[in-house]
Amino acid sequence: MVGHEDAASVDVRPSTGPVLSFDLGPVTQIPLGEGRLFVVGRLIVAVFRTRREELFATQAWCPHRGGSLADGIMADGKVVCPMHAYRYSLATGQPEGHSCGVLSTFDVRLRTDGHVALSVPAADTA
Repeated sequence: MVGHEDAASVDVRPSTGPVLSFDLGPVTQIPLGEGRLFVVGRLIVAVFRTRREELFATQAWCPHRGGSLADGIMADGKVVCPMHAYRYSLATGQPEGHSCGVLSTFDVRLRTDGHVALSVPAADTA
């Protein structure tokens, strides 16, 4: 799925540089308890919707062997890589029970119109 840049959503955060916000479409396209991949510029992001209606966004691929995290199983605020069962915190990207790298995480929220808004550093999308 391709996100559409929300032209009114560019802001500058002093500590991280310019940030772009993308409208990823209706939240209903991400089933409860699952993840989906989205392309924003040159960046591919996995967006997860928990059964409690929480949204999380991480890098798309497991740093261990490149498994698609959107295809992983979610439970207790974690995602499990489908290739090798490595676990990561959805909120922080921290690995759990292994020393593989930390996942990049991104700000994601549900807008009042029911669409998912994803914010990423502008440098990551160029």
